[in-house]
Amino acid sequence: MKIHACGICGSDIVEWYRLPRAPLVQGHEIGAEVAAVGSAVERFKPGDRVFIPPKIPCGSCVYCANGHFPQCTEVKERLPGAFAEYVLVPEIFVEKGTYPLPDGISYEQSTFIEPLACAVRAQRLAGARKGRTVLVIGCGMSGLLHVKLAAAKGCKAIAVDVNPTKLDFAAKAGAAMVVDGSENVAERVIAGNGRKADIVLLCSSALQAVGEAWRCVDKGGTVVLFAVPGPEEQVVVPVNDFWMKEITILTSYYCGPPDIIEAMNLIESGTVTVDDLITHRLPLDDIVEGFRLVSDGRESIKVIIKP
Repeated sequence: MKIHACGICGSDIVEWYRLPRAPLVQGHEIGAEVAAVGSAVERFKPGDRVFIPPKIPCGSCVYCANGHFPQCTEVKERLPGAFAEYVLVPEIFVEKGTYPLPDGISYEQSTFIEPLACAVRAQRLAGARKGRTVLVIGCGMSGLLHVKLAAAKGCKAIAVDVNPTKLDFAAKAGAAMVVDGSENVAERVIAGNGRKADIVLLCSSALQAVGEAWRCVDKGGTVVLFAVPGPEEQVVVPVNDFWMKEITILTSYYCGPPDIIEAMNLIESGTVTVDDLITHRLPLDDIVEGFRLVSDGRESIKVIIKP
């Protein structure tokens, strides 16, 4: 496939996450076109517009049967990194992991399918629905997608970040309330919402943000660890306090086929808009600058590489 666009994900810059797999070519948020097919390929032809996730489930193991698609280990192959002009797609991905890209989704919008699908899964697990208060801590690209998705569901979205620019993005994305993370966040949430949040989505890997999540969840509420601190960090959970308040702690890693399909529908229908999150478009030759922008985080939201 020919790569027309590939987003730089926050996970692409996390050393503890990527180093065990190095050396590797990264890039998994793609918008692509079929450039050539083997003689046995019948479903696709050159010129077809496609989306392919970086890894796929088998669909039949015990994990897949229970809806834990990200935990499937039956399919060992991974899609080669898409920070490249062309990618040779493994056979199993042609058979089970290639999605025709609807006419209503551009190549640039396609780079949001996988991260939005991850947000879809996390909010589904957390029970996000109309009338609930959803607090998003960390307003990078994923956090802003969570704000947009929660608002689209009819939730009251509250966004927290220490970066004023990102809070501006969050307000435009549909947040009913934005909070400076350097303030007493729990007090601000209570003052503006009347109580703490039903669901707290942790979209920051900062250890301080974890503590903020604990302080901001209401009784009977749910904390979702969408991002996590590095493995060397020690996270302390206030178990006794949470036991009495019946707090649920969930983790959400990656997504599955149903989430990808829902994300495509959300983008195609315009229910979740994504173009306004693109801050930088760079050629492959400038990918170092792209990584710098994402690593710095102060002046970028979505950085797209266009090979």
